[in-house]
Formats: sequence, structure tokens, C-alpha cells
Amino acid sequence: MTSKNKTRIKKIRQILKAKYPDVKTQLQHRNAFQLLMATILSAQCTDRQVNAVTPKLFARLQTPKDFADAPIKTIETLIHSTGFYHNKAKNLKNCAKTLIELYDGVVPDTLEELVKLPGVGRKTANVVLGAVFGIPGIVVDTHVARISHRLGLTENKNPVKIESDLMAVIPKTEWNDFSLWLIYFGRAVCNARKPACPECFLNHLCAYPDKTESK
Repeated sequence: MTSKNKTRIKKIRQILKAKYPDVKTQLQHRNAFQLLMATILSAQCTDRQVNAVTPKLFARLQTPKDFADAPIKTIETLIHSTGFYHNKAKNLKNCAKTLIELYDGVVPDTLEELVKLPGVGRKTANVVLGAVFGIPGIVVDTHVARISHRLGLTENKNPVKIESDLMAVIPKTEWNDFSLWLIYFGRAVCNARKPACPECFLNHLCAYPDKTESK
């Protein structure tokens, strides 16, 4: 990486940090297990919609055993509005069962152990590791993938390769926050269909070829 690019990335980090000084996952949770379940539900669904569902869900089903024992139809009914509810209900139930079988119902604190759970990929694992255990990791969701590509931080579209590319250019101490900075930024400014380029505070550091024009 050239010194010019290093300087540009440093400026991007500094601006995002100043703009979003206090970031945390928007998924409401009281413990590691709730966050694990909520993150599985967040696939192809907004955090806002997940947060509308989880209070009732967690009031009814509180422990891994509750989820493991619950009829699949009950889980489907409780999570219906998050979309893809047949598959998500199956993942929640099987994840809870496997959590009991492998880890005595305790959410593990390593990526290698977490990804053994049904419905849990690297993204979900890194959300839990960062938010609950404070373990550095890059969460590659749709916002992070889109914006890191637009900002020229990666040329890859595969989430694992994007994660690796970002880990190579972002200091480890900022991995958790950087993912959240891009998520906040993606929701407020750099959205998928019509990014607010004229008002964007990173415009001067971004070479995205399809920038929107000011009116």
C-alpha cells in the first residue's frame, strides 16, 4: 500500500470516528444468547424490525432450552415479520440445541466455536464477539461490503475476502468500531440506491465512479 493511500485511509478513519464517536450494535439484547439469536434474525432484515420482534420473543423463550424445546410453529409465529421465517426458525431452534450439546448452553467466545452453530457465519460470530466479549473483528454486512468497495478499500465482493482486506488496512484496535462506523454511515449517508454524495463528509476521499450529483 502506498503512503498516499495510507494517509487517505487514516483520514477516512479519523473523520468517521469524529462523526460517530460512540457506536454499538443497534440490536437490543441483555446477554450473549439474546444477541446471538437477534443477529441470526437480522439476516436480510433491518435491526429496527428485529428489535420490534425480540421483546415478545425473549419474553416467551428465554433460554437455549426454551428455544430447543419450543415447537417450530411457535418460533415461526413469533418471528414471522422478520422474513424468511421458516429458515430462521429452524436456525434458532437448531442453534439452541447445538449450543446445549457442544457448549452446555453457554455462548462461546471464539470465532471457531461460534461458526459451528447452525445459522452462524463469520458475520454473526464477529457481531457477538465484538459486542459481548470485546474481541476485535470486522463485521461484513451489506453496508460494510458496499461502502468499503466504494471507498476503494477492497476490490472483492466475497465477504471473507473483504474482511481480510479491511483487516490489512485498519488497525486491530479499531476493527469493531470501523464496522459500526460504516454501518452508521451507510444508513445515514451512503445508502445503496442513492447515496447522498453532495452532502457526504467523505466525498473528497472517495473515488466512487457513480456519485450522485447535487440538484
